[in-house]
Amino acid sequence: MSKADFKRVVLKLSGEALSGEQGNGIDPRFIKSIAKQIQEIHDLGLEIAIVVGGGNIWRGKVGSEVGMDRANADYMGMLATVMNSLALQDSLENYGVETRVQTSIEMRQVAEPYIRRKAMRHLEKQRVVIFAGGTGNPYFSTDTTAALRAAEIEADVILMAKNNVDGVYSDDPSLNTDAVKYHELSFMEVLNGGLGVMDSTASSLCMDNDIALIVFSIMEEGNIKRVVTGEEIGTIIRRK
Repeated sequence: MSKADFKRVVLKLSGEALSGEQGNGIDPRFIKSIAKQIQEIHDLGLEIAIVVGGGNIWRGKVGSEVGMDRANADYMGMLATVMNSLALQDSLENYGVETRVQTSIEMRQVAEPYIRRKAMRHLEKQRVVIFAGGTGNPYFSTDTTAALRAAEIEADVILMAKNNVDGVYSDDPSLNTDAVKYHELSFMEVLNGGLGVMDSTASSLCMDNDIALIVFSIMEEGNIKRVVTGEEIGTIIRRK
């Protein structure tokens, strides 16, 4: 049986990752595939926290660009992440994986409020914890949420699962066939090069708290397990 290289991880899923090939909304078949991959690493004894974006349903930035108040647009985006989190919870529990959703905005009828010590206790009991609602504040991305929660729960690594790219490139590989894939980078190289892996706030948080980041593709079945068992796929970013 494979053995995980980490004890506690934060898996960052974009909202688009839940929409599969349809591009928006939630694709039940694809979310089932992701849940199956999470079950595989859960069976290795890993402690798993998940942060899900909401871009498949709503993007606050887009709303503000068409004249909406930015804070209201961002709060709508936070609600979209809750919808995605509940869908993922349902799929995971169908595979027998005990799961808790914690929200940074209180909505006790559907999820627990985020309490750090309670989240860590769930993880110690081998429950998957999904952090929904972003940071609870406008102007912050779910990438920043992943970095913040990873620091708070003392995670070993953030696994950034992408649905349209298999690592970090020097340029957009879909537009530039000469784009070079990086296998290892420092956070300073990411920030100075404007590589767009995650926003600068999230990158700085990871760098300051010495949290490694692995960027890889979610589209290939079994990739999450390959990453946590040490297979070199995607791009690893560390503080150097």
